[in-house]
Amino acid sequence: MERIINCSNHRYGFYWFSVVLVAFCWSIILAQPSYGEEKTKAEKIDARVNETLERFYKQVKDGRTVARDAKGLLVLPNVGKGAFIIGAEYGRGALRVGGKTVDYYSMAAGSIGFQIGGQAKDIIISFNSDEALKRFRAAKGWEAGVDGNVALFTIGGGENTLSAMNENPVLAFIFDVKGLMADMSIKGAKFNKLDLSK
Repeated sequence: MERIINCSNHRYGFYWFSVVLVAFCWSIILAQPSYGEEKTKAEKIDARVNETLERFYKQVKDGRTVARDAKGLLVLPNVGKGAFIIGAEYGRGALRVGGKTVDYYSMAAGSIGFQIGGQAKDIIISFNSDEALKRFRAAKGWEAGVDGNVALFTIGGGENTLSAMNENPVLAFIFDVKGLMADMSIKGAKFNKLDLSK
């Protein structure tokens, strides 16, 4: 009778040992980086920027030419707006020069007035002169309309993108899934360089 009890105890101990061993193995596996999901903040922003540029090329005629000819292109994907009396907008994106990301930026804007609702839009700002790009990159907190005037490109204006770029050192394209927005403004929006190493 005593042997049966001992045998049962051994089986019981082996069972828990197996459970602990399996749990330990799974903890090691789960601790490994998941290359499909574990992306850095910079990688996530760059991926969204790429998606936004593809939307831009489809929405705006000569969009690829704009991206190619601009001295710098600030791309802010899915800038969100939430509003109840006081509106607030925030987004993060990347500044690309020569098609490559050189810095990451945040955009913040606010407005006061009766408004309810929220929406998301893509914003692309084209810096069309070396001087405009230099001033933007050198600023510690660049404000649209104060540190630099930003012209808004709209289809209804009858102008083409290339002439608009030649006439305006800084040109903004604001659009959503339906196309370019004509009744938008980024005046007063503030842009700050991000440190994604933290």
